[in-house]
Amino acid sequence: MNSTAVAVIVFVAAYALIISEKVHRTIVGILGAMLMILFGILDQETAIRHIDFNTLGLLMGMMVIVSITSETGLFNFLAIWAAKKVKAKPVALLLALSTITAVCSALLDNVTTVLLTVPITFSITSQLKVDVKPFLISQILASNIGGTATLIGDPPNIMIGSAVGLSFVDFIYNMTGVSIIIFIIVEALMILIYGKELVTQPALRDKVMHFDEKSQIKDPVLLKKCLFAVAVTITMFVLHSRLHLETATAALTGAGLLLLISYARNEVMIAKALSRVEWLAIFFFAGLFVLVGALVETGVIEMLAAEAIKITKGNEGATTMLILWMSAFASAFIDNIPFVATLIPLIQDMGRMGIADLAPMWWALALGACLGGNGTLIGASANVVVASMAAQRGKPISFLAFMKIALPIMTLTIAISSVYVWIRYL
Repeated sequence: MNSTAVAVIVFVAAYALIISEKVHRTIVGILGAMLMILFGILDQETAIRHIDFNTLGLLMGMMVIVSITSETGLFNFLAIWAAKKVKAKPVALLLALSTITAVCSALLDNVTTVLLTVPITFSITSQLKVDVKPFLISQILASNIGGTATLIGDPPNIMIGSAVGLSFVDFIYNMTGVSIIIFIIVEALMILIYGKELVTQPALRDKVMHFDEKSQIKDPVLLKKCLFAVAVTITMFVLHSRLHLETATAALTGAGLLLLISYARNEVMIAKALSRVEWLAIFFFAGLFVLVGALVETGVIEMLAAEAIKITKGNEGATTMLILWMSAFASAFIDNIPFVATLIPLIQDMGRMGIADLAPMWWALALGACLGGNGTLIGASANVVVASMAAQRGKPISFLAFMKIALPIMTLTIAISSVYVWIRYL
C-alpha cells in the first residue's frame, strides 16, 4: 500500500472517530498525527513544519490574558451590564452577544473574540438559568461570518490578500456588505429555531435587573493592568502587518507583559493562569495540522482541487461557483489554511492559461473558506475553542447536534454568496 493510500485511510479513520465521539478528539488528533509519522508518511521535522505555531501562540497568549482578566470580575460586570441593557430578555441578549462577536471578529480575529465573549455568555446565562448552547452556537456562527468581512478577520483572507495584493479597503468594499446581510439572515434563523426555548422566569429577570454590576469588580488595580495589556495587544494586532509581526507575537507579548506587571514573583498565580490554557484544544490543533499536512505532502489536496477545476473545462462562471462550493464544504471538514494555500497557485495558473478576470474566483474562495468553517464543530479554530471551553464547564456541544443546525445554515449562506458573486462579478 502506497503512502497516499495510508494517509487517506488514517485521515478518514481519525475524522470518523471525531464524528462518532467515541474517543475524545484531542486523543484522536495526537494519535492520528503520530500514525502519520510512524507509517513514514511524514518525518518528524516535516510534521512539525506543518504545525501552525502562529495559531497556537495566538491561542495560548489570549487564553492567558483572559485567564488573568477573569480574576478581576470584569466578565461578570459585562454580563450584568449587557443583560440590564436588554432588560434581561434572553432573545435580545442572544442578538446582542452575537452582534458583539461578529463586530469584534471583523476587527480582531474570531479566536480572540470568542475567548473574550464566551465567559460573558456563560456568566449571564447561568444567572438567567437558560440553556447556554443556543448562545454558543450563535456566537460560533457570528464569529466566522464577522471574520469573513475584513482582510484581518480570518486567516484565508490574509493569505488571499497577500498573494493577490488586495487591500483592507478592497475587502471592506467587496465582503462587508454581503457579510452583514448573511449575519442578519442567520440571526433571524437562530431566533426561529431557538426562540421558544429562550425564556426565563420574571423573577430571575427582576433579580438580574437589580444587580449592581459595579460590585462585581473584585480587583480594580488588576483590572487596570489587564485593560492596559489588552490595549497593547489590540494595538499590536491592528499594526502587526506594518510592524512585520505575526499575531502570535502580539498575543504572547500581551500575555507576558500582563504576567510581569501582575504576578512578577507570584509562582502560585502564574501557575494558575497557565493552568487555565485550553490545552485540550491546543493539542487537538497540533494533531490536526499534522493530519492535514500529511494530505498536503502526499499531494491528495492538490490532486482533488486540480481534478475538480478540470471538470469545469476553464469556464469562468462554472469554475467560480465550483471554487465557492468546494472550498465551503472542504473547509467544513478540514482546516481551511492548507486548502486555501493549495488553491491560490492553482487559480493563479488559470490566469496564466488564459482566464482574463480572476477577481470572482478570489472572492468566491474567500467566502467559501471563511463561511464554510460554520459547517461543523471542527470547521474553524473558533469552533474548536468554544467547544473546548463548553466541555470544561460541563456543557459539551455534540458534533452531530451542532452539524444538524450549522451545516444547513452554512449551505444557505453559500447559496446567498453564490447569488451575490453571480450578480456582482459574473
